[in-house]
Amino acid sequence: MTVPLLEVRGLTKHFPVRGGVLLRRIGDVHAVDAVSFSVRRGETLGVVGESGCGKSTVGKTLLRLLEPSAGSIFFEGRDITHLGPAELRALRRQMQIVFQDPFESLNARHSVGRILEEPFVIHRMGTALERRRWVDELLERVGLSSEAAERYPHEFSGGQRQRIGIARAIALRPKLIVCDEAVSALDVSIQAQVLNLLLDLQRDMNLALIFIAHDLAVVKHMSDRIAVMYLGQIVEYASAADIYSRPRHPYTRALLSAIPVPDPIDREARRRARIVLEGDVPSPIDPPSGCRFHPRCVHARPDCATRVPMLEAVPVDAAADGAPDTFAAVACHYWQDISSSIP
Repeated sequence: MTVPLLEVRGLTKHFPVRGGVLLRRIGDVHAVDAVSFSVRRGETLGVVGESGCGKSTVGKTLLRLLEPSAGSIFFEGRDITHLGPAELRALRRQMQIVFQDPFESLNARHSVGRILEEPFVIHRMGTALERRRWVDELLERVGLSSEAAERYPHEFSGGQRQRIGIARAIALRPKLIVCDEAVSALDVSIQAQVLNLLLDLQRDMNLALIFIAHDLAVVKHMSDRIAVMYLGQIVEYASAADIYSRPRHPYTRALLSAIPVPDPIDREARRRARIVLEGDVPSPIDPPSGCRFHPRCVHARPDCATRVPMLEAVPVDAAADGAPDTFAAVACHYWQDISSSIP
């Protein structure tokens, strides 16, 4: 088997909580707990879940923008978990990120040309004339004119600013880009344009994408595989087709039931019951024992509060999925009973 472009094993990130007069450490925010997945070259992994489930923390930690508390990160088979500053800077050419806010992520004091030229300056690439030509090519590639280089971020719309952020991310021709809620701040019509741009760039550059979002319809459109997160853990992991055609985890079923039905005469879609989760998401400072979803799960049994479910491989209908090398996993003790009881 070929080595995946990115492999994450047991990735954990806890943030200390301090209190008292001396600001002693009194606990931890369990932002990410023992997350594992892989991403192949040229594919898109969607990461979905409610706000606060740890999606963005996963993306920033695997890029080493946040230091992991535990676990390992492998890029092209190389362990990058503990690389020093010099080695990490060289690695930045291969791994980039597109942030959620297209205004805050751009330096308002710099022109667009200077913003896009900065990656080349940092990595000492090309002459000043070559860098200017590369900037013009980047702007053209994301659908902006070369005159945009002389303007400042506040002179552009949100969608145009996000195009500039994408241009900066692809400047060094990376192999992996983390899209951290890259379209959630944009209007729906602009979202479609930016998503199509990302798909075109992925095809032309053979990019691998980690697409973090909470809009399940957008994730379905973009992703080859999907990881569903709840309270810092992956609860289900499968191909996009498999997740949407046969969700196994009760939390995944609840998320999918919340997708609006665009066709009012689609009787089959309208018959699907809306699953309303009771209560609030528990605090990540003191997560529930056993299965973290059990306080909100209508299928919970007494031992769900004491036994921690592991993310285990489950059988996949290859015909329904459409791929011969399918893989799915779910972290639920009773997913088979739940699946058999729901049509």
